[in-house]
Amino acid sequence: MFVIIRSIILLLGITASFPEVVLGDSFRESPRQVWQVGDRRWTIEAEQGYARWIEESVTEDFFLKYRIPIDCADVPYALRWIYARIAHLPAAATRWDGSLFGHWTTTWGALPTHREWHKDRRFLAALRSLIAETSTHTLPADTYPIRIDRESIQPGTLFFMAESHAGVVNSLVLDGSTVHPVQVWEATLPPKIRKMSPRNFFASEPKASFNSGLVRFRWPVFEDDRWTYRPAQEHPFFSEEQYDFGFMRANESFDEAVARKIDPTPHDPREKAELLVHSLYRRLKERIPLVHEGYQRCHKGGCPEDSSSWEVYSTPGRDGMIMIIVDHLQKLLSKPKDKEDVLREMKALDLPISHDRNITLYDVFLNYQWLSPHPGDSVELRWGLKKCEMIHERLEEFERSMAFIEKKYRLTDPSYADFAQQLKFRKFLDLRQEGEQAECSDLPFLTRSGDTSPLDE
Repeated sequence: MFVIIRSIILLLGITASFPEVVLGDSFRESPRQVWQVGDRRWTIEAEQGYARWIEESVTEDFFLKYRIPIDCADVPYALRWIYARIAHLPAAATRWDGSLFGHWTTTWGALPTHREWHKDRRFLAALRSLIAETSTHTLPADTYPIRIDRESIQPGTLFFMAESHAGVVNSLVLDGSTVHPVQVWEATLPPKIRKMSPRNFFASEPKASFNSGLVRFRWPVFEDDRWTYRPAQEHPFFSEEQYDFGFMRANESFDEAVARKIDPTPHDPREKAELLVHSLYRRLKERIPLVHEGYQRCHKGGCPEDSSSWEVYSTPGRDGMIMIIVDHLQKLLSKPKDKEDVLREMKALDLPISHDRNITLYDVFLNYQWLSPHPGDSVELRWGLKKCEMIHERLEEFERSMAFIEKKYRLTDPSYADFAQQLKFRKFLDLRQEGEQAECSDLPFLTRSGDTSPLDE
């Protein structure tokens, strides 16, 4: 009878599955479920605790430290479940088939549990299932859209672009020292044990039909003898304003509209440029010991790209943030006098990149596109001082990436394979043109896997 009722529910499109709990005069939980929650439920105060945990405890190497493989959608799901497990709060997620599972599920009840989440074999098994059975396709069922203001957008808030990318807000910066006031953690495909990348918030215009944009996780509640979700409209901060026609002003992108709503204070371009210079200098100084130690450990080939050592000592996320800051600085410095003063300040800020060599912040400003993230590269390559070598290396990366996309997605998702390859190809063309202008020799062409001719644009 239970199986028949469950089948009817799934056919009717109801997303919640029956929980494995026992009901008597009062609510009782199964000793076999993933973790116990008792009478704890999500509230605004609980969400504030989650925000503090994200801001204070989650660093770029969080998943690397605990050896958890991630891609983009795994970041928000995994962080939410880990905190819920720590705080003994309810957690749920929607599978591909529309059914709901969560902390109450007893599938892994034969495995031992532990007080610490990262030693809890039962929880880790559930976490692996969560990562395997969720994606950006399931996020709309598990989240709800929110108001765009400082109160509702906090660390732990999600953003996702329809069916393509997702991330988590890690902090709000309101003093103008970042390119965007909303700072986020992200990861990319393919899933692997890696560091998260710090980024300035960027997202394409959200779609109401997909509930994409800036969202929060829905709250699981126990009603009618089962765990289900509270209706989206009943959650705090619920709003569909980001989908309104007038949310973005004329010639304004979605991320620009979000920045204006979060930090409406106008920042003088010159003052903001100076704040960004010091933010950039701080990030570069933090990069110096990481580059030095990475070279010591990896220059003899000891850190292959898929190894944990490569993940520890490589700097693609940091370097991407540096590039964004410099790009933004260049846009801010429109007045010749302001630009001259800021560049003079950059030339006075030294960076001791090795025991016998200093460069300045201005050197990085000139060569920022050629910073190498690879820990085994020479100091000169790591700091962008060998342009042609970097161009060759990046062109080869594009070739490897194209081959991976072809192998991974051609049979299962050919439309995505075409889309992803075209994006890579456009970037390849731009980079090759840069190499030609720099008179770099022996620049390769990019071909599809198995083809011998250049890929058509």
